[in-house]
Amino acid sequence: MQIFTSRVSCSLALAVLALTSASASAVEQVVPAGTVVDKTNVDKYSQYLSPALVWMVEHGVKLPVSEYKKVDFPPPFKEATEKYSAQAELAPDGTHKVNWVAGLPFPKIDPTDPFAGTKHMYNFDAAIAVDDLDLRNFDCDTGSVGKDGQPLRVERHFLIDHIRRLYYVGRVEVDPRPVNPDNPDQVDHKEALYPIREPFDLTGTGFTYNRYLDHNRQDDSWLYLPQLRRVRRLSSAQRSDALFGQDTDQDSYAGYAGSVSWMTWKFLGEKTILASFHSENLPVKWGEGSANFVHDDKWEPRDVWIVEGVSKLPQYAYGKRVIFLDKESYRIPYSDIYDQAGQLWKVWVNNFKYAKEPIPDSKYKFNWDVSFNPSITMVDMQLEHATHCSLPSDKFKGEQGWYINLGDKEGTTADYFSLSSIIAAAR
Repeated sequence: MQIFTSRVSCSLALAVLALTSASASAVEQVVPAGTVVDKTNVDKYSQYLSPALVWMVEHGVKLPVSEYKKVDFPPPFKEATEKYSAQAELAPDGTHKVNWVAGLPFPKIDPTDPFAGTKHMYNFDAAIAVDDLDLRNFDCDTGSVGKDGQPLRVERHFLIDHIRRLYYVGRVEVDPRPVNPDNPDQVDHKEALYPIREPFDLTGTGFTYNRYLDHNRQDDSWLYLPQLRRVRRLSSAQRSDALFGQDTDQDSYAGYAGSVSWMTWKFLGEKTILASFHSENLPVKWGEGSANFVHDDKWEPRDVWIVEGVSKLPQYAYGKRVIFLDKESYRIPYSDIYDQAGQLWKVWVNNFKYAKEPIPDSKYKFNWDVSFNPSITMVDMQLEHATHCSLPSDKFKGEQGWYINLGDKEGTTADYFSLSSIIAAAR
């Protein structure tokens, strides 16, 4: 079994102190451990949920509450924050970072700063970045939310081989770092999802995109449809569109996967919510009956910042996003999404597990706890429709699913993100 290591300098102690303002102290146990929040008591605890989460509980979801447990940034990320954050600045118009290298760009944020929301989102963007990622063998079901104890009525089942991401800047664990100089496309990162294995009519489909360092340059995104033998180019606004009859869109991945520069951000405040950060099950354990579109695992009190984002892009599907940012990790436990008329439309729900390895006896593990996502759920409240994904699928016994910061050992190389590779994989 390989152990991940990193050269963590003696400045790490100072880095911990530097991150104090970006981390919460012990969170108040606002809902007693052992409580199960359900439709019979949701009114009592609704102040600790978003409007979308209240809707989910009213439709059968149960939230078993456990004790709060602290999470932390990985040591290499802390060290990078201490080393580089003092030089990082926000451009006067708030559209991009200046002189940022790695780690959190803004560990101390004044809540009265007119760009507080923007700075929080740039922190999120940095905190979720990895040097490289390969998420394998995951599946999703999509369909109408069940009623009166009936499960989600599955309309389509999806099985996907890989979703990979490769960062060229902000690298903290795998050499070359903090910047990969072999970057002819001048990208921040590349991402690709392919090939889709199921359903049969989408077999071989895949997409890839480039996120550029130039904040004025929109993503180049391509979708390959082997049944039509054509490549379709997607605009940045189309990243908010759900594809193939399911509910998720590219910009909602991880809670928000668009460019920070493409939104106008507003800091709304802070509160304590219930969220899943220490789930025990990977592969995921789903709820029962009508709740089977959401994971059945631990929920705990978490202190969050709340940020609202409105897209600058014409023809963007959503009117606004209300994003909840965990104070200790900058992860998004969930994000409520509104339509152009200001009505609640969708929600993205993340399920986190903090551990040194995704499953026991993994091929690869860390020396410190990192976040894995056993599952995600996206719900369309207006249509009462949901898509939920198991990361990885329980159909692959012994599959750890998550391959993080391995360099080229598991195939996450620049060539993987080319259109020619996507087309070849579909044959």
